Amino acid sequence: MAKKETKTTAQRLSGIVKSCRQIMRKDKGLNGDADRLPILTWIMFLKFLDDNEKIHESEALLKSKTFKPTLKNPYRWRDWAKDTNLTGDDLLPFINNEKATFPDGTEGTGLFYYLRSLQSESGKERADVISTVFKGINNRMINGYLLRDVVNKIDEIQFTSNEEIYTLSHLYESILKEMRDASGDAGEFYTPRPVVQFMVNMINPQLGETVLDPASGTGGFLVAAFEHLKKQAKTLEQFKVLQKQSVIGGEAKPLPYLLVQMNLLLHGLEYPQIDPLNSLRFKLQEIGDSERVDTIITNPPFGGEEEKGILNNFPKGKQTTETAFLFLQLIMRKLKRKKAEQKGGRAAVVVPNGTLFADGVANRIKKQLVEDFNLHTIVRLGDGVFAPYTDIPSNLLFFEHGKPTKEIWYYEISVPEDKKKYSKTKPIQNEEFTEISQWWNDRKETEWAWKVNINDIVKENGNGSVSVNLDIKNPNRKSEFEYQEPSKLISSIVEREKEILKLMEEIQSGI
Repeated sequence: MAKKETKTTAQRLSGIVKSCRQIMRKDKGLNGDADRLPILTWIMFLKFLDDNEKIHESEALLKSKTFKPTLKNPYRWRDWAKDTNLTGDDLLPFINNEKATFPDGTEGTGLFYYLRSLQSESGKERADVISTVFKGINNRMINGYLLRDVVNKIDEIQFTSNEEIYTLSHLYESILKEMRDASGDAGEFYTPRPVVQFMVNMINPQLGETVLDPASGTGGFLVAAFEHLKKQAKTLEQFKVLQKQSVIGGEAKPLPYLLVQMNLLLHGLEYPQIDPLNSLRFKLQEIGDSERVDTIITNPPFGGEEEKGILNNFPKGKQTTETAFLFLQLIMRKLKRKKAEQKGGRAAVVVPNGTLFADGVANRIKKQLVEDFNLHTIVRLGDGVFAPYTDIPSNLLFFEHGKPTKEIWYYEISVPEDKKKYSKTKPIQNEEFTEISQWWNDRKETEWAWKVNINDIVKENGNGSVSVNLDIKNPNRKSEFEYQEPSKLISSIVEREKEILKLMEEIQSGI
């Protein structure tokens, strides 16, 4: 009699994942969560795939249809992972080697080599996703018995219930955040969840529209957009639209590419469309209408440098090594043009402070932005929002194609008094976006919101060039000292000097 599969509670799921991480800590081939997470992910990926295909197989059987599995025997989870005799020195070669001996004594291609060789006729099916995922990863565990223990633990998770998958998806995201916190260089593809959710809510993608993130990282924006669109799908046809033409992305680094695939799969997107190569590799002028999208929501990398071959894809006068400005040009090119029968594309983009006031080539790019797009809102984030990865202040640009910019609304997100500045231990919270969300559709000047005419931003220089300075400070908020009367200010300075002198005396007396 077949063993009945029991649901995996949130507490039990957490326990399974914790046990896996403890087991992997014993393996000498791994260093930290940055090494352990990819192992955990590819194992869960294959278990999820097999459970998912079992569901589709059962559905096809009920409809008297033929089901074609993505993987063949002995490469399905049910074939090798459930064979507990395949362990130790036999398990590692089966997974890692180009040629391996199978449990029945026959020889064939090893698991990873087989997965990397998968290819569909269309090039756009699940087999192609699996192939691309496994081309970018390797199994770094060197103890086959510990690996077997991890596989056995993951086999306890049943990806057959929406409730379980929902629970695991949230647990998985918490693991992603832990890994990013533990690994400084991984921080570049992490955006705080409240910032992500706010950007998606304000862009408000609609079912039938396509959302693009050309620098997907672990998929935070795409997952939030998919969840936003999922609430709008009510019919079978709408669910088909959701699955096939809702979210697309690009991520060139192997680890985040693997993570974004798993993240989207766990949230219910069956065939994630993530480009595994550099999103900047195409000549800008050759991107046509068919490749444009309705919405772009992204936090592109900044501070990096691209190779010369990439720079040549951009117009002569707008070539720069700063990745933020290259991505900004790509985003402008990829947004749908406003036509009589369709709305113009709209975008929400995270940029560092330097983007707002940079000159030279940056001025020409910003000039194009305000002339070809309506840059209607700039949200200035408080200090430390991206800590501990960077202390560089950041901003959110919201713009859409259709008309030039006439005025820009600025909104400054104030750091709560109890925090002074955001940090890893005091991160930005969802409620800190409540006021701006209420203000968004009924705009008025406040202590935190102000409006600037484009003529105060774009200035003609004497030599025929143009200066575009978007770095406009809040004119409605005065500093503490500006509110003080001169006599009180002087008194405050005198008191501070007394404190300093007293401190110096104490230091000298202790020497």
